[in-house]
Amino acid sequence: QVQLVESGGGLVQPGGSLNLSCTTSGFTLAYYAVGWFRQAPGKEREAVSCFRSSDKTILYDDSVKGRFTVSRDDAKNTAYLTMNDLKPEDTAIYFCAIRFFGVVVDRDCDFHMWGQGTQVTVSS
Repeated sequence: QVQLVESGGGLVQPGGSLNLSCTTSGFTLAYYAVGWFRQAPGKEREAVSCFRSSDKTILYDDSVKGRFTVSRDDAKNTAYLTMNDLKPEDTAIYFCAIRFFGVVVDRDCDFHMWGQGTQVTVSS
């Protein structure tokens, strides 16, 4: 069964850090691009990090650039989102998503499978 499971969310003070994990099963993560998204209460889901296939570049939204970093350990079939200097406006449910490297997409933020999300709350 194909699954993506996010973990690592929680409550953190402004300026703090969290490391989210996206643990996958049922497929080989090495063949897939990974993206991260978030959805704050009352807002639409927005992209935190996407992937540009043409040159294999990880893209970051301007709001998180320099603070968030995407990484992956394909041997563990796990991707990570390291979040530093967190701000209250980072509060949201965070989702990981995947798409097969071989699929041509119209947009760098197009992904085909999603996890259930993990809550991140930044508050003092």
